[in-house]
Amino acid sequence: MTPSPTPSPVGRTATALDHRIENAVNRSLDELGRHRDHGLLDAAHTAVADAHRDLVRAERDVTFHRTRLARLVSGEFPVDHVLLARIERSVDQLAAAIDERDVQQTKAATALRPIEAAPPRQEPQQVPAKDAAALLAIAQGAKLHKNLVTHRLAVATRSRTRIPYAQLQRLQESGLVDRDTSHAVHAGQPITLTDAGRAALAAPRRAGPPSTTPPRLAASPAPAYLRR
Repeated sequence: MTPSPTPSPVGRTATALDHRIENAVNRSLDELGRHRDHGLLDAAHTAVADAHRDLVRAERDVTFHRTRLARLVSGEFPVDHVLLARIERSVDQLAAAIDERDVQQTKAATALRPIEAAPPRQEPQQVPAKDAAALLAIAQGAKLHKNLVTHRLAVATRSRTRIPYAQLQRLQESGLVDRDTSHAVHAGQPITLTDAGRAALAAPRRAGPPSTTPPRLAASPAPAYLRR
C-alpha cells in the first residue's frame, strides 16, 4: 500500500513530488529549504531544492487561475458575452499555467533521479557542539588571515565567531572544511565547507544536555576585510 503524502504545513503549496522528494533526501521539505538557504547542501541536493521551489511557484499559479475560473462560473456574475470572454481568457491562462507546472515538475523529477539512484549515504560524521558552531560560522563566510606584524594566523567570520587556528586545522584534517590556498594568507584565504562538513552540520543532532546544542548564530555585518 502506497503511504499517503505528509500533510503540508499551513501556507505551503503541495506538489505531486513532495512525498517522493522527502523520501529521497531523508528530510522534510521545510528542512531542505532551510539547509538550502544556509548553504549546507551539496550540488545535487541544492538542485532538487531549487527545482522544488520553482515547482511550488508553478503549482501556486495553477491554483490561482483555477480559483479565478471557479469564481467566474459560480453564478456570481451576470451571464453575458463579457463573462464568456473572461471565462475563455481564464481557461487559456489556466492551460498555460498547467503547461508550465508540468515543465517544472519534469525538471524537479530529473534533478531528483541522481539522488534516488545513488547508493545509501554513510551516516554523517557527528561533531562536538563547539565544532558544529564553527562549521555554521564558516558556512556563513570565513577567511584565514595572517597578521603582517605578528605573523599570527586568525580566522575571520561574518558572524564574528572566534575560531582558533588549531581548531581550523583539526576540521580540515577531518575533511570537514577546505581552504583556498590559491589566495595569499595576508589577503585572506577563503574557507568553505566540504560535502562531509555540510552533511555533518545538516545531520540531526543526537539528544543530549542543553549545553551540547550548537547555538544559533545571528547574522551580523561582515568585517571590512571579508567584503573585499
